Amino acid sequence: MRVKRGFKARQRRQKVLKLARGFRGGRSKLFRTAAGTLDRALRYAYRDRKARKRNFRALWITRINAAARINDLSYSKFMHGLKQANVVLDRKVLAELAISDPAGFAQIAKLAARPA
Repeated sequence: MRVKRGFKARQRRQKVLKLARGFRGGRSKLFRTAAGTLDRALRYAYRDRKARKRNFRALWITRINAAARINDLSYSKFMHGLKQANVVLDRKVLAELAISDPAGFAQIAKLAARPA
């Protein structure tokens, strides 16, 4: 018996076109073009979800380093000092402190500078 794939094929195409909404021109209207563009977009989205984490960590480290140097410490000495002093603050929190509360960060820097 011959199988007509109308329903399933249409379902598959509609799913692709729905995900391609917001793309420009034929990329949102034509199935073949939309499918190729969507494939690339999803690959970039997956890759960049990982990259975002790296980028933010690099930004936090840069901010902590700048604030630590104001307090006469290098980033590595500051982080090592925190570990020795058993201060468990992650880089995100430290970077936020460095920007929003420089006096509080200076207190933490004093803890880190103290020899263990």
